[in-house]
Amino acid sequence: MKALVPELRPAGLCAVVQGDSVGELPAGVRPRRRPVAAGVTRALLGAVPVPGVDLFHGLDVDIPWRAGAVRVSTVHDLSVLDVPWVSGRMRARGESALVRHALRNADVLLAVSDFTAERIRAVSGRAATVIGLAPASWAVPPDPAQVERVRRRYRLPSRFVLQVGTVDPRKAVGLVAEATASLDVPCVLAGAGSTGPGAPAGVIGLGYVPVADLPALYASATVTAYASRYEGYGLPPVEAMACGGAVVASAVGALPDVVGRGAVLVDALRVQDWSAALRTVMSEPQARAELVEGGMAAAAELSWARTARLTAHAYRDAGVNW
Repeated sequence: MKALVPELRPAGLCAVVQGDSVGELPAGVRPRRRPVAAGVTRALLGAVPVPGVDLFHGLDVDIPWRAGAVRVSTVHDLSVLDVPWVSGRMRARGESALVRHALRNADVLLAVSDFTAERIRAVSGRAATVIGLAPASWAVPPDPAQVERVRRRYRLPSRFVLQVGTVDPRKAVGLVAEATASLDVPCVLAGAGSTGPGAPAGVIGLGYVPVADLPALYASATVTAYASRYEGYGLPPVEAMACGGAVVASAVGALPDVVGRGAVLVDALRVQDWSAALRTVMSEPQARAELVEGGMAAAAELSWARTARLTAHAYRDAGVNW
């Protein structure tokens, strides 16, 4: 959103946010507060029309149920339709209704990847404009002192394979754990659920890791793995690449297009395939160095300024001019 401010001057920008998120808005964006809520209540609040605006952009699918402004919806993935078993039955049913409403009623559909755009066309018959994402502003190579502090803080082993993200059915963290065990290398998990009962046995779980520690964590890892069964985009591997990490990822969904030459892609979710890919990166310093260099170059081609510029063009193509 910060990158959109200069693109849309002199238009006024406002954001509908929960009360506890107002402080995160960039300068130049006026807040429209909503109560802090979750689940069904949050979904219902998201359906309420926003008066006095020319255009409403739902950054994560949701758009108001009644028109009154041009409605733009960014679709990150169709996982709730493609892999509904990831969520509970009631949640999948509710989110499916929101997604289908957006696919039917948005004036403009934006997709974060070619893969998601193809899924939108297959499900709804509608075309979506592809506007990719980019690494967060914090995703930069850390200095050696930061790396050393993070290594000490989390008592990290000298060599390890890292996977960052929520432990859920869509992420194949058990596969990474098996592959690293076969190589006799520690597996470190960071994120929600990494210290809970759903985490694989034998892994080092860090739990929630502050964003400030992530660059050094990625740079410390011998390899950052991203084993997944479905991805509409895949920001963690892109952010790892931007931080100087060596990435091995699943060749599923949008990941091949998103990571480009910046990661080793594994076609199947088989332990032997992942063991082979990890072994090559871990045992060949030159191959790892070239992978890191390629990853940083690929990540540098992605920018929020470009995303904002293309988003502003999509607004104007919808007939909204300021």
